[in-house]
Amino acid sequence: MEYLEDLLILVTRAAILIFECIGVGVITFSGLQGIVNYIRRKPNTRLLLAKGLSMGLEFKLGGEILRTVIIRDMSEIIMVGAIIILRTILAVLIHWEIKNEEEEYELSHQREEEKEGSEDSRS
Repeated sequence: MEYLEDLLILVTRAAILIFECIGVGVITFSGLQGIVNYIRRKPNTRLLLAKGLSMGLEFKLGGEILRTVIIRDMSEIIMVGAIIILRTILAVLIHWEIKNEEEEYELSHQREEEKEGSEDSRS
């Protein structure tokens, strides 16, 4: 029985490490891509960056949830619980930002199409 518990802890720690690394990789890649898009003045830079950050946070949150499997004392539970709450709040805020950016992007895209349509009808 102790062997199975040790195996569970080992597998869980490996999974946590994988999730954390993927999360860091996604956030780093999204940040670098955001810098390039900002320099190129792409109109949907904020939207793409927010989506990347959201995805990275989801992986990091998954790692924290897995961490609850191997917690042994109350102080660790409080610490992990606080981290999960903070990351969840961040994820909600980023999703709200994504929703607002998508609406703004769609409105500006529609305005451009209407402007092009009115210019074509004048010609």
